[in-house]
Amino acid sequence: MAGFSTPDRSRPVALWLFATAVVVFALVVVGGATRLTGSGLSITEWQPVMGVFPPSTDAAWADAFRKYQATTQYRDLNAGMSMAAFQSIYWWEWTHRLLGRLVGVVFAGPLVGFALLGRIPRRLIVRCLVLLALGGLQGLVGWWMVKSGLEGRVAVAPERLAIHLGLALVLYGALIWTALEAWFGPGRPIRPTLWRPAAVTLMLLVFVQCLLGALVAGNQAGLVDNDWPLMNGHAFPTDYWVAGWRSLLHGQAAVQFNHRLVAYAILALAAALAVGATRTRLLTPPARVLTWIVAGLVLTQVAMGIATLMAHAPLGMSEAHQALAAIVLAGATTLAWRNRRA
Repeated sequence: MAGFSTPDRSRPVALWLFATAVVVFALVVVGGATRLTGSGLSITEWQPVMGVFPPSTDAAWADAFRKYQATTQYRDLNAGMSMAAFQSIYWWEWTHRLLGRLVGVVFAGPLVGFALLGRIPRRLIVRCLVLLALGGLQGLVGWWMVKSGLEGRVAVAPERLAIHLGLALVLYGALIWTALEAWFGPGRPIRPTLWRPAAVTLMLLVFVQCLLGALVAGNQAGLVDNDWPLMNGHAFPTDYWVAGWRSLLHGQAAVQFNHRLVAYAILALAAALAVGATRTRLLTPPARVLTWIVAGLVLTQVAMGIATLMAHAPLGMSEAHQALAAIVLAGATTLAWRNRRA
């Protein structure tokens, strides 16, 4: 393994972290499908160990269905649902939870092995422990989110959905950042330029935009005001402040309008960085290409968002939009990391 590991870097550790990030990406995508199909409340109990085994007999399926039938979502939205229909939403939620457990296995097992072998660069040990804690917290927050929808609501609370997604994306971005650190080792100090804060701002805006997207999904705000660039024929939605401050979390027009505004800001900043990368001599050719790639991803994501909205948010397009959002975040994270190094 000569050349693959030094006291400051380890490519096997980097590959492990990248692999974990891929599983988190799958978790986010399946989680989006779970929300969009209304499947998140189909499993009404949290069993971290035994929950890995789905119902295997008719009696077990009947018991799971009976528990779901006690929820407000079933009574108000799905009364009379067949067993086959229940099983279809159950498998979405079960797969989502299974991927959550898989993240823990994929991360915790190799973490112990690499630590015992002394392969983790010392400067990254604390980061890896923080990542482990984030993964555990994500599971707890997931159940806290589900509990909000089991009684008195037909869906989980949008703000809890945003927190749940936000934690997953923090974990996802931190895995990518730490993997890059493990692969390339520590960078040399660089003199301050505008590129560094601009790239970090882009990354943070993309993260905030993902949270706003969760609020849009949680409030089914993609099903209203489906014209563009106006909203129901207006530049500013007339029902933006329909519920006072609660509109920022629960108003369909408000969350969609905010989502649009941040999209425009991200597109403007990404375009400015791409134009600047073409003209500056401060960036290396690989950094310049990375900037253009991120700008292209942002442009594609904005176009897909508009198309998804105007098509009234069909499942396939909505899923693709969320998956691309995670890819844009990965690109923005890599760009922010790259601009911190010489």
